[in-house]
Amino acid sequence: MEVKITSHKDLKVWKESMILVEKIYDLTRTFPDEEKYVLVPQIRRCSISVPSNIAEGFARKGNKELLQFLFIALGSLSELETQIEIASRLRYCKDISEIINHIKFIRVMLSRLITSIKNKPS
Repeated sequence: MEVKITSHKDLKVWKESMILVEKIYDLTRTFPDEEKYVLVPQIRRCSISVPSNIAEGFARKGNKELLQFLFIALGSLSELETQIEIASRLRYCKDISEIINHIKFIRVMLSRLITSIKNKPS
């Protein structure tokens, strides 16, 4: 049985990246006030960029543009991972393993989606 994808909201990778945004907002609420205008907005922007680029790519015409936006989402995911590591090193958060694992999970899904689109016959 083939599942018909009619919207970006049908994509599991989009759904998981939306959950990640919620986790990131929960995490950054505990950061010190001194980071309210520096690291917190940067981390939040990166997390928001992932599902946003998936959605924008899906709305474009053609696989070439879709792939471009999926690669941007992948880049934002790597940037987010780095910023979470920085926050951990600065001791703004204790256990980041759940978020890092979620990032890795989304990275695998995005990479597989990219591969399947690349391998799809024109």
